Amino acid sequence: MDIIGTILWPIKWAIELILVGFHSLFTFFGMDADAGLTWVLSIVGLVVVVRAALIPVFVRQIKNQRRMLEVAPHLKKIQDKYKGKKDQFSREAMSRETMELYKRTGTNPLSSCLPLLLQMPIFFGLFSVLNDAARNDAAGVGLLNQDLADSLNQAELFGAPLSSTFIEALNAGGPWQTMVIAVVMIVLMTASQFITQLQIVSKNMSPETKASPMFRQQRILLYLLPLVFAVSGVAFPIGVMFYWLTSNFWTMGQQFLVIRNMPTPGSEAAKAREARLARRGKLPASDDASPTPEVEAPKPTQRQQPISKARSKKKPGNRK
Repeated sequence: MDIIGTILWPIKWAIELILVGFHSLFTFFGMDADAGLTWVLSIVGLVVVVRAALIPVFVRQIKNQRRMLEVAPHLKKIQDKYKGKKDQFSREAMSRETMELYKRTGTNPLSSCLPLLLQMPIFFGLFSVLNDAARNDAAGVGLLNQDLADSLNQAELFGAPLSSTFIEALNAGGPWQTMVIAVVMIVLMTASQFITQLQIVSKNMSPETKASPMFRQQRILLYLLPLVFAVSGVAFPIGVMFYWLTSNFWTMGQQFLVIRNMPTPGSEAAKAREARLARRGKLPASDDASPTPEVEAPKPTQRQQPISKARSKKKPGNRK
């Protein structure tokens, strides 16, 4: 076993445990054990388990995005400070001040990619499970025994084997169902990834953030990630694409709920939420309660001046 296989072994074992568990559940309720739909639903169940386990990571990501919003104006000041200076000393000073700012505020610009990075081992583990079942015709490393491996290898959905890829079908001259389903899923994967990133860039960024380096990073991801799916999707097995497409839909729905209910302050989504609350009569009540004590509190301290002057006039009369 090579080093990659050693690293993926525990991940593949966990994937097989979840896959076989859902497969047994669906067959218990009467579904065909060898049907492609049964295995596809088992893959969907794997997505649900993985993404539910990553919810704490997603919450941490949202908190970091809030901190990045607070840091954005300071980053802009550092950029303006060294604007036009291309010498080595200025670049090192700019980099040093930027890293000090990140350290002082506890922010990490790469944390937005953390959920994606944590899913990559699972993605490659599932790819390896399907690949082993299709090419090696052998049992898995865990609960995926020989019978289940054969079932997964031969499972088809609308005539397309779950273990086949677009490239393989194209080189072999068929089945055409594999090529059609692969193209449809690549389009859906690319579109869902693009919409998810577009939600963040267009609705959930304040003007300060759009003027910061963070906005340029998001704009790059907006076009880069869908392009990655479009190019590499032709080499993904159909079963793996079902995993990634379901995960994209989860991310898109999760992002929609966050942007709608917990938008970034100052963004278009925040203004839309304030408008909804105002229509329901909830926003004015919260706004009226906060400014009242702040405005009236300093007034009594300012009106003590005339009282002290009036008392000082009585003091000369007592000098005798």
